Amino acid sequence: MIDIKGRHVLLGVTGSIAAYKSPDIVRRLREQGAEVRVVMTASAEKLVSPTVFQAVSGEPVRGDLWDDRAEAAMGHIELARWADHILIAPATANIIAELAAGSASSLLTTICLATDAPVTLAPAMNQAMWSDPATQSNCDVLSRRNMRFIGPEAGSQACGDIGMGRMSEPAEIVSRLLRGGEPGPFEGLHVMVTAGPTREAIDPVRFVSNRSSGKMGFAVARAAADAGARVTLIAGPVQLATPPGVERVDVETTQQMFDAAMQHISGVDIYIGAAAISDYRPKTAMAQKIKKSADTFTLEMVKSPDLLASIAALADGPFTVGFAAETENLEQYATDKLNRKNLDMIIANLVGEKLCFDADDNEVVVLWPGGRRQIPKASKPELARTLIDSIASLYHQARPGA
Repeated sequence: MIDIKGRHVLLGVTGSIAAYKSPDIVRRLREQGAEVRVVMTASAEKLVSPTVFQAVSGEPVRGDLWDDRAEAAMGHIELARWADHILIAPATANIIAELAAGSASSLLTTICLATDAPVTLAPAMNQAMWSDPATQSNCDVLSRRNMRFIGPEAGSQACGDIGMGRMSEPAEIVSRLLRGGEPGPFEGLHVMVTAGPTREAIDPVRFVSNRSSGKMGFAVARAAADAGARVTLIAGPVQLATPPGVERVDVETTQQMFDAAMQHISGVDIYIGAAAISDYRPKTAMAQKIKKSADTFTLEMVKSPDLLASIAALADGPFTVGFAAETENLEQYATDKLNRKNLDMIIANLVGEKLCFDADDNEVVVLWPGGRRQIPKASKPELARTLIDSIASLYHQARPGA
């Protein structure tokens, strides 16, 4: 954590309904001793009165690039120089697009172009807007320019949709901002994450798979990137947006995931196997659709390649973290897997109603040789951040100086 007492934070507020949370961000930053000034876009002023932000910040609120009184003294340049950090929360799809294009059409975008201060964005928008390729491309552009992202989160939205796009909560935004000034625990490391299910073809229209949604693995990939890592995400067939700044490789079958992971494993420092890989696959996939005829149908299955054990067995291989989803005897089976596959750590959870597969929350037990940590039920993004801290701590203990 960094001390921001006396530091200057410029908060940009844009036209998302999540702007109603932004005064709480100001309050929390001031509790940490920061000086906060607020710049609002015209659309944000239609949602929350500037008077509210003036009251909580104790400073005049700016919004108009053509304010004669301020701009007579080049106020936008003064604000750009004043800021030690710029935080845009909420950051709409529009402001992200304008920043990616280098626009200077508003006071806020002009300040962002004119400043040397680091810029952090907390996106907030409809789930379809967030997952749109244009928005994801814009986020990638900004990530390459060293702008950082906090969130978004998954959940219910004001429009009635459910999905990724909710702005992170003010407490989380401020906590991450405080941590962002220091090198993350994965700074300079290359992390590979596998996520989601695999599909094994029976015939051209049928396959064997499982209930994994990929949410946990994608949350881990995003948390690792937030912690400073270069992240390669090998993803099975899921409907999830790529976390900003993460390199994604899409696969379908277990063999494809195995091949992709082995192709990219060179130079990886930490491997996190969060994917629900099929243990068995049909021995033969039929070339044509199997017709319904007999009352019973026998499908011969063969073992799939064991990616987790193969990576753990590599000479000079990465620090290897596995997952274990069980329906009973959780710690017994997870400990056996930890030892049998020679893993550095395993994250174990029970499969049950509203937990694990296709759920937004989870609770886990983390096990490693000689150690154990219980992590209570939390949202998968929150849980992922806790897991990354645990993995980083054990990694640096196991490989000092790495």
